[in-house]
Amino acid sequence: MSGPFGIRCAEKNKISLATLLTGLVSLSVALTLTILLLASYHSNKESLFETTFALNYSAATKMSHSIDSLFQSMRAGLAYTGARLSAGDLSDSQEMQRQLEALRLGSHYFNSIAVVDETGLVRGVEPPSVGTTGLHIATEATKEALAVKKSYISKPYYSATGRLIVFMSEPLFDKDGIYRGYIGGSLYLQENNILNMMFGMHNLNSDGSYFYVVSSNGYLLFHPDKSRIGDDINANLIVQKVLRGESGYDQVTNSQGIAFLAGYSPVLENGWGVVVQSPIDVVYDELNRNIRTILLYTLAPFAVLMIAAIWLARRLARPFVSLADLAGRLGRGERIVLPEAKHHWNREADLLTQTITLALSDLQKQTEQLAHAAMTDSLTGLTNRGTFESIMTQWTEEQYSFALIVMDIDRFKSINDSYGHQAGDEILKHLARVVTSSVGPHDICCRYGGEEFVVLLPLATAPEALITAERIRTAFATRENPLGIPITISSGIAHYPSHAESADMLFQRADHALYRAKESGKNRTIVAD
Repeated sequence: MSGPFGIRCAEKNKISLATLLTGLVSLSVALTLTILLLASYHSNKESLFETTFALNYSAATKMSHSIDSLFQSMRAGLAYTGARLSAGDLSDSQEMQRQLEALRLGSHYFNSIAVVDETGLVRGVEPPSVGTTGLHIATEATKEALAVKKSYISKPYYSATGRLIVFMSEPLFDKDGIYRGYIGGSLYLQENNILNMMFGMHNLNSDGSYFYVVSSNGYLLFHPDKSRIGDDINANLIVQKVLRGESGYDQVTNSQGIAFLAGYSPVLENGWGVVVQSPIDVVYDELNRNIRTILLYTLAPFAVLMIAAIWLARRLARPFVSLADLAGRLGRGERIVLPEAKHHWNREADLLTQTITLALSDLQKQTEQLAHAAMTDSLTGLTNRGTFESIMTQWTEEQYSFALIVMDIDRFKSINDSYGHQAGDEILKHLARVVTSSVGPHDICCRYGGEEFVVLLPLATAPEALITAERIRTAFATRENPLGIPITISSGIAHYPSHAESADMLFQRADHALYRAKESGKNRTIVAD
């Protein structure tokens, strides 16, 4: 693209120094802030993950120890009551009922307690409302407990009443060491039990963290959502680890597809496992809060830094912009006034300002000299032909009224031939001095070429131009010239727009009047018809 429009587009596509510096500072700050945020994000993420893992693992370990201690106490309670019953008469139902009631209500370990003899007959049950006294045991767990003749804890199972139960028992031996059956206690997993009392009815925290207890065969024994108690969760990788007796922490996704940070620990007494887990979203929410906090605290310093950068960039760019403007105006040919030399606080800007100022000053002088030389006749110092034609064309286009005097030195060729060209040049310079001294300050004097001179008289009429031409002719004829011999001039006058409607035609009319003056005997002035 060429032309002024193309230049303007090119200028628009260029970036100013102030904008560039501001952009660089902004980019630097933005990159620094981004690096800071990324580093903080990853550091905090790692720290929060480690902290959450550690807290959950610690909680799981404490809970597993608590459950372990609880079951030791439960087993000890059963064993103590069983020893007292074994020492007495198992046929004394009242005493047995009193002992079972004391154990259930005194410890709150079990939802129900029963004594079964070696034949599988239920001799007593607490509370009596269970209604199994006098009946033979029917479930696999109670039969297995009777058969093993030692401490026993069952896997979760459903009783005949539809309850999900965990059953544990201690064997009964009489004073002779004969096996007399067992005393067993049941936990109703889906109802209030010792685990609920110990860990609370609802262990779901506000942030979504919770724990659950899993049996040795991978079934849920305790969970904040009671509807899930009894579910088979063997597919869970954390459950698989804890049931292998491992402890630790890991990231896991639950059956609902939610990612958790989990800590886990086994219960040594019964082979159960405890898992404490927190949603991973909680960690990311905390990370986002940290990032927002950092951004909030960095916004004010960032804004101050940006304002300072913009101010500094503009101060730094100001001398360059000023110098570029001066150079541009000078290049367009405008007359410039160089500013007073002031030292800049920036060393490079100061050196450049001083250097460019000096260069512009010299350039302006050279430009003015070249412009003057282009507009001036080198011999006489008068306006040259090109300038004269440009002015006259402009005036006629603007329909500016003026008069034109065309003058020529009479017999100038003989002067050159007789006295030489150098003498002829002196006569030309003498005529230039006479002309300039004979016209007004607003009149324009030109050397048209050779010995021919012209004068432009703005707003003058033909008669007024005639007076001026005669004044010049008389002065030139009477004043002493460099050769000391009589020398005269002849002149022709034309007026715009009286004599012509164009610059070329006007000059022809004046030149024709000059020709008539020459033909009429020279040393005279004639106005065009």
